[in-house]
Amino acid sequence: MGLCSPKFDVAVIGAGPSGLTAAYSLAKKGFKVVVLERGRTPGSKNLYGGRVYSSALEEIYGGFRSEAPIERWVKKERFSIALGDKSITIEYSSNSSSSFTAYLSKLTNWMAQKAEEAGATILTDIRVDDIWVEDNFVKGIKAGGDKLQADVVIDAEGINRILLERMGVVPKLDPNHVAIGLKQVIKLDEERINERFGLEPDEGLAWFIMGEVTKGIPGGGFLYTNSTTVSLGLVLFLWGMKKPPNQHVFEILEDFRLSPLMKKFIGDGVCIEYGAHLTPEISLDLSPKKLYGNGFLVVGDAAGLLLNLGYTVRGVDLAAYSGYLAAKAFEKAHSEGKFNAENLAHYQNLLEESFIMTELNKHTSIAKLLKNESMFKIYPEILVNLASKLYEIKWRSPTILEALKEATKGKTLFTENGPDITDLVKAP
Repeated sequence: MGLCSPKFDVAVIGAGPSGLTAAYSLAKKGFKVVVLERGRTPGSKNLYGGRVYSSALEEIYGGFRSEAPIERWVKKERFSIALGDKSITIEYSSNSSSSFTAYLSKLTNWMAQKAEEAGATILTDIRVDDIWVEDNFVKGIKAGGDKLQADVVIDAEGINRILLERMGVVPKLDPNHVAIGLKQVIKLDEERINERFGLEPDEGLAWFIMGEVTKGIPGGGFLYTNSTTVSLGLVLFLWGMKKPPNQHVFEILEDFRLSPLMKKFIGDGVCIEYGAHLTPEISLDLSPKKLYGNGFLVVGDAAGLLLNLGYTVRGVDLAAYSGYLAAKAFEKAHSEGKFNAENLAHYQNLLEESFIMTELNKHTSIAKLLKNESMFKIYPEILVNLASKLYEIKWRSPTILEALKEATKGKTLFTENGPDITDLVKAP
């Protein structure tokens, strides 16, 4: 499909949640917007775990709860540490919910439909080769032999920021800042899902797992329940792969599916989909110093807007809201008749004032914690061994202090920023 020649107010690169939300928000205000997507359908190149927090989307999209393709509202949260056939699990349940499970392909298609209904043009099977720059000012995009002119280009190309690299806005991806996400979608009927996970109809479960499931690679596992499928996956930090793993990463995921913890829940399910994708992890380190410039804005994963808290991950809501704020910044610049960096800097101000940067800045210590390999290797082993000492009683019942001393024997912890935990449990 060739590109059309008329000039647009805004050209959006990428039909993911951030790009489509920007397009929807702008088209609603009457601006002429085009979205360029290299996949066959909006969102076909996207991959995520399976859960979305809803507050941002409910603010942006009227009637979201009744219209969006939601699978289940998450009303149960589980966190497990697994070691062989042993595990520790904490569960939280609530009658209310602020997050839901969904297929990202269906959610982005719904967003695309909303954008088109508002007046945006969406072109698929279009690969943007370059962002068109003249005299240090973005003029539009280049695709094949065509040029498309726009007052502002919104870059929503995702984590593989090839176009921004060519512009010199970002360096090449640093493995220390990203992870690989792996996912299987496993078919189970609704009755088995509800019975095995203790759910009522339309109730969802979000489950995070740490320990041996990653085969010694820093990271963790996840499981989300949909209506008639389960999303199972791993997130493996690339910085932790100092040498190639002994298995292909898909085999690690398959072993996770068949592990003692998972097999009883999903072992008889059928894998109907598999995918892998890079994902931001150390977000603020990944984020460009400026998310704006002369004639362009950067949103979503391309901006490094993802928050991994260790027990949950937020990505889609941050991405969508960044697109929403980019639309607001464009609207302000349009009212002033100039699309230079000085005017578009309003986007960065809006981000800083929003929950996005407030959350990312508040939780910077989490990134440091997740860089500690002990979090994924030594700590899980200690906790499971501690539980084993306390509960697997034969003749003698140890005190908690005795069990802790035995579980930590020979292990050195907190040596960089605090005392060795073994010092805390030494007998007087």
